[in-house]
Amino acid sequence: MDFSRIITLEPGKRSGKPCIRGMRITVYDVLSYLASGMTMEEILEDFPELKKEDILACLAYAANAEKRSIIAVQ
Repeated sequence: MDFSRIITLEPGKRSGKPCIRGMRITVYDVLSYLASGMTMEEILEDFPELKKEDILACLAYAANAEKRSIIAVQ
């Protein structure tokens, strides 16, 4: 998935953390909700401004970050 159109980085917003479509919801927020056991449907219900594609983009962003960290260690 190409997350580059969904995940944005703005220096003045949320301390420059990766956010979803310029909103104040970070990738970390979404991943934390999923890690705590919330389902995608529950997140979408609690945050109606989010779309399923936004959550998938967060997962793709995290997978890409993990892939880069593995490459950097080798």
